[in-house]
Amino acid sequence: MPRPSIADDDLVYRALASSTRRRILDLLAEGSRPVHELAGHFAMSRPSISEHLKVLRDAGLVSEAKHGRERHYRLDPAPLADVHDWLSPYERFWRGRLRDLQQVLDDTFPDDPQETP
Repeated sequence: MPRPSIADDDLVYRALASSTRRRILDLLAEGSRPVHELAGHFAMSRPSISEHLKVLRDAGLVSEAKHGRERHYRLDPAPLADVHDWLSPYERFWRGRLRDLQQVLDDTFPDDPQETP
């Protein structure tokens, strides 16, 4: 499968910039859902939810299937792998910083006065 273009990556990051769209992805991670069920989780109209779903669909984060008169949406997590790959160095950075903080705390407070030998 060819690597997505930078423009495709931008669509994914723009889609993830909205807390509403991130919540929709969370809901779809639990399984496929029709638009009316998704809309029930938000204080906004179904057309507004449909607009959010269009952004997610354009970014390749969700797919749509017709079931009778309803459209069901499901998560397509593949584009999130690129996001994870991009964030990984930052995760290693913060883990290292937290290890350094733990070492400082251990050096500053070597013995817990509540501990008994």
